[in-house]
Amino acid sequence: MVGSSWAFLLALLVVAAWLITGPLFHYSDTWQLLINTGTTIVTFLMVFLIQNAQNREAQCTQLKLDELIRAIHGARTRLVNMEDLSDADLQKLKEEFNRIGRATGQKPLPPE
Repeated sequence: MVGSSWAFLLALLVVAAWLITGPLFHYSDTWQLLINTGTTIVTFLMVFLIQNAQNREAQCTQLKLDELIRAIHGARTRLVNMEDLSDADLQKLKEEFNRIGRATGQKPLPPE
């Protein structure tokens, strides 16, 4: 919902209302503190909403990739749980894929 055009419009209206009330409150420190506090709170909460959305998206992508690996005959299904491997094991896989790539004339994967 917070990514919708309605949420943007609501935020725009809140800022417009705040700006319009500036002369009424003589552009006081309290008037400025109101918008600063509000935006800080919203930003703080949005960090958690965005992280949750990214976690869900990453999990869905991972599940889709897992399904593709399982569906392809001859695919190495041990790669399905690749995210659980250690950094050393991931590096070994990367080197293996680089060897395979070089054998087929492809460029190696870039270093991290």
